[in-house]
Amino acid sequence: MTDPKRGITMVAPALVEFDMRIKKGKQEDDLQLIDGAMEYHDLVTPEYPFTHQINGDCGAVDITLALVRWAFEATIDVVISKVQCGFDLSLSSCVFLMNGLHEIQLFRGSVVESCGLRRYVIAVKKDTLMYLKFKLGRNSCKNDLDHHCSFKAKKHGHDYQQIMLELASISVKVTWSNLQR
Repeated sequence: MTDPKRGITMVAPALVEFDMRIKKGKQEDDLQLIDGAMEYHDLVTPEYPFTHQINGDCGAVDITLALVRWAFEATIDVVISKVQCGFDLSLSSCVFLMNGLHEIQLFRGSVVESCGLRRYVIAVKKDTLMYLKFKLGRNSCKNDLDHHCSFKAKKHGHDYQQIMLELASISVKVTWSNLQR
């Protein structure tokens, strides 16, 4: 037998791969926090979020996981344009799990010019809504602006919403994929 010379097998129901770095400036200067993969064997029943600590060379990271049965994958793209002045932005996704609504922090930082945020991928249970919560504020202003938008989980396709605010315009595109096999 000539091929294959080696094989890979996975016996765990879930595999999480990660590569996290501490930003110091230039790409070459980044410190490797953690790099690797972790198998999860006990994901057969818990449909509630649980936290697991991953230890690395330069520190540790807590990762929160949940088994979401009958779910669709939501890829979230956010583009911020027409920025009038700098502001702080907090973006969260709220999804339904077995024991209620859970909030997942996607982004927290300052926006000073038009930009696209990185893509976010989450699982959303079939026949439920995914809520995105935008919280905008400025250091000089005590009144933060909250804006919510919702998307119904579906097997395929995409949804789009445009949010016109005084501080900026926010475009949200959610692309749906089927996770069920």
